[in-house]
Amino acid sequence: MEKNEKFNYTAISDDCVKCGKCKPVCTIFNVNQDETTSPRGFIDLLGAYKRDELELDKNAKDIFESCFLCTNCVDVCPNDLPTDMIIEQVRFDIAKKYGIAWYKRAFFFLLRHRKLMDILASLGWVFQTCALKKDTQKKTSFLRFPVPLIKKERALTYADKTSFLNKYPENIPSKEKAEGKQQRVAIFIGCMSNYAYTKTGDGLVKILKKLNVDIFIPKKQLCCGAPAYFTGDFDTVDYLIKHNIEYFETWLEEVDAIIIPEATCSAMINQDWEHFLHDQPQWKERASKISKKVFMATKWLEDNTNLKELLAKSNKKFDTTVTYHDACHARKVQGVWKEPRELLKQNYVMTEMSDPNRCCGFGGVTMQSEKYHLARAAGLPKAAMIKETNAQIVSAECSACRIQVSNSLHVSNVDVIFKNPIELIADALED
Repeated sequence: MEKNEKFNYTAISDDCVKCGKCKPVCTIFNVNQDETTSPRGFIDLLGAYKRDELELDKNAKDIFESCFLCTNCVDVCPNDLPTDMIIEQVRFDIAKKYGIAWYKRAFFFLLRHRKLMDILASLGWVFQTCALKKDTQKKTSFLRFPVPLIKKERALTYADKTSFLNKYPENIPSKEKAEGKQQRVAIFIGCMSNYAYTKTGDGLVKILKKLNVDIFIPKKQLCCGAPAYFTGDFDTVDYLIKHNIEYFETWLEEVDAIIIPEATCSAMINQDWEHFLHDQPQWKERASKISKKVFMATKWLEDNTNLKELLAKSNKKFDTTVTYHDACHARKVQGVWKEPRELLKQNYVMTEMSDPNRCCGFGGVTMQSEKYHLARAAGLPKAAMIKETNAQIVSAECSACRIQVSNSLHVSNVDVIFKNPIELIADALED
């Protein structure tokens, strides 16, 4: 599809005051110390590209694909320049010119077709022991033989036997009805928690049952579109967003909220759907109506239920030390960071790492495949910070962070387990 340009690269380049505040916090600049791949470098190059002074050759492609989209630069920019969004926009131009690698196209195709993904995930579960050695405690796995694009050192995840969406009925009514208005929420689970980290969804169901909230699990939900959006496959993004919008509208008025235990998915639906639909006003308005009901799970649970009080009264008090990592799409994009800590500290010993807000270095599909060396380098400082805390568990409400941090801990030989805060909170509730 063709997209009208949302951002004037030259105007944004002119607005950059070259103060340099973005450089110390930039994930890729901290890896390679190259001004070209600092935020103000990206902005200058995009201004030149807009003025036809820069060809979008393979060198420029490599530069623009090295951004982790962590939004650190946006967070500190005195002029609030949308560096991450203009990088996302130029990646669409890159995809049009150079195409998208076959394995990414195959992955994005599967994101459009849930039933086919279910079949392949089931087959993967059956045969994965042939290719993978599993560490069930850490929910990681390791290749038994070399595979193209994947380093043998890497800690990967693996599919569970049954996906979250196939494990539960669509409606789970509460056992006890509230005296006033009965709360009813929909769960948007996210692809990784649906297939790999299903205990996150299990924990969320347990929590909501304990709170006597009616649960709706919309079975026809598709991927939020984030992997394709960050890669520049806007055809897939357009398909996924519009399918989800049309589906959500059939039940939106029947729920009080759509809660998501994933930072990236909630940020995508909350903000990026509208950004993507900037030149489709009718669709943008429909996305805006949905976004008003979308919340990260810990945010909604802390603000709208008595979960904290239940946790405080629970006899399950753990001497396990937990350190919390702030996912970029949680703290910087959505302002969610206090809520999970407030809930966790009721039952766990909490300790802060030196910089919980530092990007873990996941960076998306391209970074994890073609530029793994950059993701690896960005992740090592985070693993060192976690080690310094002497915590037994590191937590974040983000499966992308879970994949990256688990690998960083593995390659750094740091024996710490990663768990979503929803899992830990569910464990702390009285049965």
